Amino acid sequence: MNNESRILCKRLQDRIMSADQAASLVFSGANVGMSGFTGSGYPKAIPVALAERIEKANRDGQKFKIGVWTGASTAPELDGALARADGVELRLPYQSDPTCRKRINAGEMEYLDIHLSHVAQFVWFGFLGKLDIAVIEVTGILEDGRLIPSTSIGNNKTWLEQSDKVILEVNSFQDLRLEGMHDIYYGTNIPPHRQPIPLLRPHDRIGDPYLHCDPDKIIAVVETHSPDRNSDFAEPDENSRLIAGHILEFFEHEVKKGRLPKNLLPLQSGVGNIANAVMAGLNHGPFDNLTAYTEVLQDGMLDMIHSGKLVSASATAFSVSKTALEKFYAHLDEYRDKIVLRPQEISNHPEVIRRLGVIAMNGMIEADIFGNLNSTHVMGSSIMNGIGGSGDFARNAYISIFMTPSQAKNGQISCIVPMASHVDHTEHDVQIIVTEQGLADLRGLSPNQRARVIIENCAHPKFRPALHDYHKRAFDSSFGKHTPHLLDEALSWHHRYLSSGSM
Repeated sequence: MNNESRILCKRLQDRIMSADQAASLVFSGANVGMSGFTGSGYPKAIPVALAERIEKANRDGQKFKIGVWTGASTAPELDGALARADGVELRLPYQSDPTCRKRINAGEMEYLDIHLSHVAQFVWFGFLGKLDIAVIEVTGILEDGRLIPSTSIGNNKTWLEQSDKVILEVNSFQDLRLEGMHDIYYGTNIPPHRQPIPLLRPHDRIGDPYLHCDPDKIIAVVETHSPDRNSDFAEPDENSRLIAGHILEFFEHEVKKGRLPKNLLPLQSGVGNIANAVMAGLNHGPFDNLTAYTEVLQDGMLDMIHSGKLVSASATAFSVSKTALEKFYAHLDEYRDKIVLRPQEISNHPEVIRRLGVIAMNGMIEADIFGNLNSTHVMGSSIMNGIGGSGDFARNAYISIFMTPSQAKNGQISCIVPMASHVDHTEHDVQIIVTEQGLADLRGLSPNQRARVIIENCAHPKFRPALHDYHKRAFDSSFGKHTPHLLDEALSWHHRYLSSGSM
């Protein structure tokens, strides 16, 4: 142990070892719960060492694969390394790694894409089988064994409680001033003994600042010093600015109608450049004293806290650029009282989302003319990333907003289509669709009314005539008029425009 070790618990100091030694404790066929959520707080050294071990075993003709469970997406040092080694039998619940995605779509890796709020409870219920080992990054270990969480919490609480054995990475790169920012709720999880979650406001603290783990379960502790995957966001382009503008105009309208208070309701925002642009628009908009109840804190929300527009934010992880991270650390004492990091089983919990009246804003790949959305698949069968928490928020939000540019593939494909090639969010969960062309408010509209509003407000002008023509012919010819479709034509829509090369 070095002189500046953050492992203060004497019971654990004889379990300090190298990443290679810790990786040797993971056996083939194990289900391994790893920390990590949108590129933050994931173990940095052990997955790389494990991938090297798996590659050697495979070269020697010994099949070596494990199940990998996380909070959400991680980084090349985890998902990428293990996927390149062909070491993952089953991955859940969300990923965004190119190598991982390639293996999944080639049928070389099984992938379980589920709502993020379901993961912890599925493990508690025993639906996913036994969790053998947890590999968790923490910021430090106190004298009494309490764990200071890192830059994400995700499913760490459940992994620590449900796994047979635990391996910890203590990352000295993470700032010790994170201590006290977390709120770990240790309430009852399993029916019929569940209790209401006593969270009434986004900034409420209802738990403990620390993670707890039986020291006897901890079989290895590895010291690391490595940053998170801090990806830069693109500057908002014209489409993103237009989408943000439509959403802000909608909010102003809702306030005037008395359906939203002047400081809106708690905001949830998905990850990505468009979501970040919406936050930038809100930061310069007319609304003050805003709050957030979301999964991930991105650059835009940090900017809003710094400017005073956002007075509090609850999440389960950070996902920020290098520039934003430097700003965060420079003002960490200011942010600490305004940010709460929670387990994702709380940040994404339907009960809390509905109680708080969250305004949910998430991205999508395509929407059909009746309001069914695809947020996970290309051409119906090729997975991109996963549903993440968008379903948790969409179904339970006060207002559910989905956004995308109106076109893809350099204008070859319309993101508004006759029939979604894969459905993640049904028409029953979608209230607002926004593209750079405009905003479609679907509340109170029948399917045929929705079709006209979506085509006219959200589709790119060059695709509108074909979409209107499809809807008219479908209404005239289909067996049922409630949600009319020409099935053969609807399902060939993407192929039609890709093969033509004319649009």
